Amino acid sequence: MNFTADEMMIDIEFQIQGQWKTDLAVAFALEGEGADDACHFTQTAAPWLSIAPQWRDFGGKKDERVLLYGPPAMDISRCMVIGLGKSEELCLEDMRMAFGKAVAACRDLGLEHIGIDIVSMARIGAKLGIGKDSLARELALAAKLALYSFTAFKKKSDTPRLRKLFFLLDDDFCSDSLKQAVRFAEAEACGIYLARDLANAPANAMTPSDFAEKARQVAQYHNFACKVLDEEEIKAENMNAFLAVAKGSAEKPRLVVLEYRPQNAVQGAAPIALVGKGITFDSGGISLKPSAGMEEMKGDMSGAAAVLGTFETLGRLGMNGVFPPRPIIGVMPLCENLPGGTATKPGDIVFAKTGKSVEIINTDAEGRLILIDALAYAEERYKPEYLLDIATLTGACAVALGEGAAGVFSSDGKLADRVVSRGNALFERAWQLPVWKHLIKELKSNAADLKNCGSRYGGSLTAALFLKEFVGKDVNWVHIDMAAADNADNALNPKGATGFGVRTLTDFSFTE
Repeated sequence: MNFTADEMMIDIEFQIQGQWKTDLAVAFALEGEGADDACHFTQTAAPWLSIAPQWRDFGGKKDERVLLYGPPAMDISRCMVIGLGKSEELCLEDMRMAFGKAVAACRDLGLEHIGIDIVSMARIGAKLGIGKDSLARELALAAKLALYSFTAFKKKSDTPRLRKLFFLLDDDFCSDSLKQAVRFAEAEACGIYLARDLANAPANAMTPSDFAEKARQVAQYHNFACKVLDEEEIKAENMNAFLAVAKGSAEKPRLVVLEYRPQNAVQGAAPIALVGKGITFDSGGISLKPSAGMEEMKGDMSGAAAVLGTFETLGRLGMNGVFPPRPIIGVMPLCENLPGGTATKPGDIVFAKTGKSVEIINTDAEGRLILIDALAYAEERYKPEYLLDIATLTGACAVALGEGAAGVFSSDGKLADRVVSRGNALFERAWQLPVWKHLIKELKSNAADLKNCGSRYGGSLTAALFLKEFVGKDVNWVHIDMAAADNADNALNPKGATGFGVRTLTDFSFTE
């Protein structure tokens, strides 16, 4: 399966006033506004718009949409106006979703290129306290995400696609910072596309070795160092908890390690290590899951996909001269969790890389087993300043926070809050949950140092506490449980994998 973001994505270009020419222009209106207020280009490229009769029936209410037609000879002869509702009820999320819907509608009209009146959008954004650069970044990303589709296994279609989005600017808005914001969004979109592709791919096409090959391609393209450990090398690292999960499958496990040492990194700065759970298919093992919905378990490697997607984004940013201040390390343990004659059984005991023994009570609590060895590997090998893991870890987190939100855990409340606040600002919804020491009693085993799961109460908390037991006391560690955020169906995310985590991890990569 080839990653084809460069061919799939809409291109974003800039047109300065006097150059405006497009199949259709998209504009936004607050409730009660007329064309002169809503559309910056009415006096130049589309003077017909202010007298278009359809305005009489358009109120600008939220999600209201009208398509207006002018003389064909005009540089802008069609305009789609989107209602945003009352300004006091408006937020940036509404603007992102509205633009995503508009772009998808333009695609369905068979158009090849459209423009957006960014000047008028910035006027609306200013009422919300949103700067023009931030607004341009979010709208550019919204356009790209709204047009994502997973077509790797479909018969190729000759249907025309929307190829270009023009940002319609005047001289006051044509700034380098605005253009840089758009380029940042394009890099983010490439990483999210890759993460979505990886998680949407069927398990027979995204095995551990397939994922490792994709990581090699990303590393080669961006000149990252890449190391792939096979089963024997994993065994030599004493990563027995990881191997216990992989035992039931004919597919051999892989540990992928990427190293990005940016050219302007602070000399001697300790790296940031990102660890992503990579169960390429999770049947539950001997503790077999119900069959209903099991096909979705191809996405149980969304954490690893987010890490690799982050490296894709960082590589694209580097091509534009934007570099994180520290080295970034990516560690992705990859395997399948299947039942079979060689599979790990409930009650088995293994020794993790740190030397602690674990009684495996439930083979469907497998993600934490591969993570503890990967976390220990990252800590021992790279001595990171920050150690973050991201995983579709517990259904309990989904029950606690609801659809679309991730739980964030850390012994350092300020560090967790930074991840949460930045994630929320980037529309990757998150909430800090506690790491309560008294819950360690849930993980006590009669036969081993720990067991891999406790009771059904506080399942996401005990899972985080289990991970913490395998991380050094002085390490700045954060755990992101994205079990409820890896799948969605909305204007910016056609049904399937979300690519959640790419923006948050990218943002954190720029921590000083």
